[in-house]
Amino acid sequence: MKKLIAAVLATTSLAGAAGAQQIDGFNIGILGGENAQDRLANHECLKSYTEDALGVPVKLFAPADYAGVIQGLLGGTIDMAWLGASSYAATYLDDPEAVEPVLVKVNMDGSIGYYSIGFARKDSGVSSLDDMAGKTFGFGDPNSTSGYLIPSIEIPQYKEGITMESGDYFSEVKFTGGHEQTIVAVNNGDVDAGVTWADGQGAWEDGYNSGSLRKAVDAGLIDMNDLTEIWRSKEIPEGPVVLRKALPQDVKDTMTALIEGLYEADKECTYNISAGESLGFKPISHAQYESIVAARKSKSE
Repeated sequence: MKKLIAAVLATTSLAGAAGAQQIDGFNIGILGGENAQDRLANHECLKSYTEDALGVPVKLFAPADYAGVIQGLLGGTIDMAWLGASSYAATYLDDPEAVEPVLVKVNMDGSIGYYSIGFARKDSGVSSLDDMAGKTFGFGDPNSTSGYLIPSIEIPQYKEGITMESGDYFSEVKFTGGHEQTIVAVNNGDVDAGVTWADGQGAWEDGYNSGSLRKAVDAGLIDMNDLTEIWRSKEIPEGPVVLRKALPQDVKDTMTALIEGLYEADKECTYNISAGESLGFKPISHAQYESIVAARKSKSE
């Protein structure tokens, strides 16, 4: 595997540890979605590849919430992260010069979108949003695209009378803290329904091809046959892998090439860091996120 990675890096302007002359270390932030121990374990392979590529110590950071990664990127204590589209928008709106999007995950059919999926227990009697009047709805993190931003805009459009205020249509609108927490809360009956993210491809029984449901199935947390889909958003642009703009260009080139070549070099590592089955990552730019930036800005005004 290391030979394959080395071959990929040799095609860029920087091979091996040339960038180590300009940086003393490299820090990778990991957004929430599953517990910190699992997030760190899934990214250990990327940590190892990054140390080989840059020749400097690499640390992984798995803050308790999305804001921890955002603030790390803004403050310069995190150098790279795979953000959700809303988290990227939040970072960009705070400081347009803080980070640059470089890569995006590619689904098995070549698309780069995903969905916010509303789901409930099959035995709850909830099969659509029409059945959610007077019931509790769980959302993940306020900085999550699929766990809050998009559903908070689209769910009220479903029909007259639905709002995101507790006590209106839903008895309570509750933040669980993250995707895994939402899935567990619904599965345990602590909330009547919730939202999480998935590529919407593949089999429901598998938790689709990739996303938080797939990771929860892999971890043995849920049996998808106990759950049912009750709502789906419009397609959302998958969030970007971002790098701090202030990093030396050769370091940015190396890390971009490393992750773009990871699918060919190590499919298991790619599976771990992309939350399931994918075709790896391909280049992306800020232009693909302007609609999400506008949506995020409108919610804060």
